[in-house]
Amino acid sequence: MKIVYCGSSAFGLPCLDAIEKSRHQLVGIITQPARTAGRGKKLRATDVAKWAQNHGVVCRETSNINSPEMLEFVAALGADIFVVIAFGQKISPEFINLAKYKAINVHASLLPLYRGAAPINRAIIDGQSKTGVTIITLAQRMDAGEMLGKAEIDIAPSDTASSVHDKLSVISAPLLIETLEKIESGTVTYQVQDESKVTIAPKLKKSDGYIDFAQSGEKIVNLIRGMWSWPGAQCEYLSAASGKKIRVTIAQASVVDIASKESLEAGSFDDNMNVVCRDSALKIEKIKPAGSSLMDFKSFLNGRRASRDDKFLSINSGL
Repeated sequence: MKIVYCGSSAFGLPCLDAIEKSRHQLVGIITQPARTAGRGKKLRATDVAKWAQNHGVVCRETSNINSPEMLEFVAALGADIFVVIAFGQKISPEFINLAKYKAINVHASLLPLYRGAAPINRAIIDGQSKTGVTIITLAQRMDAGEMLGKAEIDIAPSDTASSVHDKLSVISAPLLIETLEKIESGTVTYQVQDESKVTIAPKLKKSDGYIDFAQSGEKIVNLIRGMWSWPGAQCEYLSAASGKKIRVTIAQASVVDIASKESLEAGSFDDNMNVVCRDSALKIEKIKPAGSSLMDFKSFLNGRRASRDDKFLSINSGL
């Protein structure tokens, strides 16, 4: 089949590699425009645009995939099917109907669970033990298309959103090729999603990562894992000696029992310099102070001559 790929992020690169190596023909790529990034505010092309340049594939950047110019461009490519992965724009029925087999989408969850922009993060934050990818037909309602295939993985206790992203990216590729073969041969099964089981995974905001130490240790650790590496689970560190606060991102932590038997305030340190929460304590392993690099927690404490009188505060706690 002749395939036009619509995507922007690195998540879809293994799928692009698989399409290129398959018997199918990648006739064109559509991606988002280059955007400014970093402190230098330099224009940075999408990962997909870079892939296209490195592999000599026709690529068009656009901020409006449904414009007359784009419809004309795509019609000339003569695609049999559109493969859409983390593209970032809603695609019109007029566009979809330009291809014989219309469009399919690779979504990073076990639909109908976690429809939306942040399925990987939300699954980890919710403490799920499994996740996966689902290939669906492209529908006008968000991630509501018919399901054509699934692949599943376990979420390990050590997994973060970044590590699960990479795992799902890899398992998407063979599933996509298998699904394309079934579509062309007419053997694919179209399964309607059970609307009663739908959950939503809305786009992340930085404030979604603000830690509340009054919550359980398990819930906080899941938040830390689900928010790494962006936007990060954040709080403020208050030095008792200087009275100064610094914003920090906690990158890695585990739940431990509270060492001290006395009643301790949430966010304070116990005897072992673990951070007290509602039912337990957090043993912080990796931390990133604002404007600094990721470091181990012991180095962070040593550099600030920390004491048990220091504490962690929830952002906007008012203290």
